[in-house]
Amino acid sequence: MALSDREKKLLAEMEAALSQDDPKLVSTLTGAAPTKKQGRLLIGIGLVALGLILLISALVAKATPFGVVAFLVALCGMLLIIRNIPLGASSEQNHPSGKGADAKANGGKKKPRSRWTGFEERWDRRNFDN
Repeated sequence: MALSDREKKLLAEMEAALSQDDPKLVSTLTGAAPTKKQGRLLIGIGLVALGLILLISALVAKATPFGVVAFLVALCGMLLIIRNIPLGASSEQNHPSGKGADAKANGGKKKPRSRWTGFEERWDRRNFDN
C-alpha cells in the first residue's frame, strides 16, 4: 500500500527531527563505521570471555594464582564494557551551540533532561498547538 502525500510529508519531518535530535542513532541505523567506543566494547566482551575461560581452566587445573590472573582479566574486560556502553545522548550535546534549548530558556543554566523529553515536547506541539 502506497503512502499518501501527507504521510510522506510527516515521515520526512520525523526523519529530519530524528537526524537532528540523535545523529548517533541515525549513523548506527544507516550502517556507518563503528566508533572507538564500539571497538572498545567488543574488546571488553572478548576480555570477559577470555577471563572466564581462563578461570574455568584454572579451576580444573587447581592453579590458584592462574585463577586470580584470569579473574583480573575478566574484571578489566567488565570495566571496559561499563565505560564504553553507549548511553542515550541528550539533546544538549547535539545542539549546534553546545547548549540545549532549555539552557537558553533558563538564562544559560543547563537543566538535566530525561531521555524522552524531546519526544514529549514534539508530541505536545503536534497535538496541542494546532
